Amino acid sequence: MKGRELSIVMRDPALTVPLAAHQWLAEHLGKVGHVLGLHGAIRVYLADDAEMSRVHRDYMGIEQTTDVITFNMSESSAKHPKPHPGDLGSSCGSVLYGIDTDIWVGVDEARRQALVGGYPFERELLLYLVHGILHCLGWDDHDEDEAQAMHGMEDAVLSAIGVGPVYRRP
Repeated sequence: MKGRELSIVMRDPALTVPLAAHQWLAEHLGKVGHVLGLHGAIRVYLADDAEMSRVHRDYMGIEQTTDVITFNMSESSAKHPKPHPGDLGSSCGSVLYGIDTDIWVGVDEARRQALVGGYPFERELLLYLVHGILHCLGWDDHDEDEAQAMHGMEDAVLSAIGVGPVYRRP
């Protein structure tokens, strides 16, 4: 990847998200990149249930919609130890992690979850993007302990950028 900047491209061919929400997401995703010390490229695909179901089926063999699907396009995985909540203050503004990822986020699912939670759906979309980025940085959520730690890191990142925790624990 050339340079030490973070490129963020958001694609929304079906126009699933209003322009103001696009702007809010781009601004806050930039803050996430700054807090985590990211450089490289993040390509965001905003998709409805039908498109998320197609991607989920085509790439994971699962016949249903989902909230987020991450494709880590980096040539090598985890050159650095994964970041932890205590690292956020010390790494703020420094370039530590190269990233190259495509992240598909389910707009319809975000709307449903935000309605239940009583907050704007773009906060839920941002949570999905942070989740996808953390996967690229070595975090996983395949068992209960890993999931709890990952959700704690999501809360820390979202708090560090002034949004606050979004994930609702069952």
